[in-house]
Amino acid sequence: MAGSLGLLLAIQVIGLSAGTFDIVRITEVWPTLSEPLTVLGLAVTVPVSTVKAVAFWAFVVAFAIKVPVWPFHTWLPDAHTEAPTAGSMILAGVLLKLGAYGFLRLVLPLYPEQAKVYAGILGLLATTAVILGAFASWGQDDFKRLVAYSSVNHMGWVVLGIAAAAFARGTLSAEDAVIATNGAVLQMFNHGLSAAGMFLLVGVVYERTHTRSLASYGGLFPLMPIYGGILTFTGMASLGLPGLNGFVSEFLVVRGVWPIFTLYTALTMLGLLITGAYVIKGIRDVLHGPINEQWRDHGMEINRREIVAMAPLMILILAIGVWPAWILDVINSTVLRLFG
Repeated sequence: MAGSLGLLLAIQVIGLSAGTFDIVRITEVWPTLSEPLTVLGLAVTVPVSTVKAVAFWAFVVAFAIKVPVWPFHTWLPDAHTEAPTAGSMILAGVLLKLGAYGFLRLVLPLYPEQAKVYAGILGLLATTAVILGAFASWGQDDFKRLVAYSSVNHMGWVVLGIAAAAFARGTLSAEDAVIATNGAVLQMFNHGLSAAGMFLLVGVVYERTHTRSLASYGGLFPLMPIYGGILTFTGMASLGLPGLNGFVSEFLVVRGVWPIFTLYTALTMLGLLITGAYVIKGIRDVLHGPINEQWRDHGMEINRREIVAMAPLMILILAIGVWPAWILDVINSTVLRLFG
């Protein structure tokens, strides 16, 4: 609520200063506004640059909370833990993307100068989210919280691509920024597929065992082989295995960001390594090892209804991983318009 309040106040300042709340008109007027501001006919003594900087950070903090990016992420694991399976799927698959959309649709067009100046800070927060999100996920014993922290890790790639775009827009590195932004937008879509699928699979095993503790599982593969195959497939997509969707978007972000923020890109490789560790940890603790005898007679296997729910996600995960051009063509045309 605090982030949204700051965003609302900043929007009021922009609308009253520009004389309109029409987003197309504001996008044309606000970035070039340089004369002293007047609000409701009253002169504002604060310099325009200061007003823009304050409004910029109001937007950034609001959308950083919604993504969420470190250190504004602490609400997310608790929200996922308390939410039902369908709520977690919608939160991860749709709602988190509103923050990244806000960066692309509002922050970059309205604040090109401020975004370029502060892009390094945004990139640092994104890099930290990738690394610490992976470590936090790796350290979880609760299956659902493991997947929840993975969202911080994966959305960090999105913000890193956006930070690179903010820094390189209008420079000789603009082509690399376009690649990074394509990867960021595709990562938004891909994370929606893999995270929603993982939360559904967490819900499947929770419905049968009434526990999310990884220590309470173990050796479930012989009891639920179809579920085991689907969990492994979806986990590999989250990990970024070549041939599945996660690899394509993360590769594009890395390729685009490397010439712009080389150090940040190198540091995120640690997060990429730990991503593999936490995904494999989750699969190992649920499916492998000695069979927990208390689940042997519980009818553990995934049912037809749940398979039907997972099927569209799996088809898209594989389709994008094998042939991403069909969706990248759509994304790239929009990104090129963003970059003018």
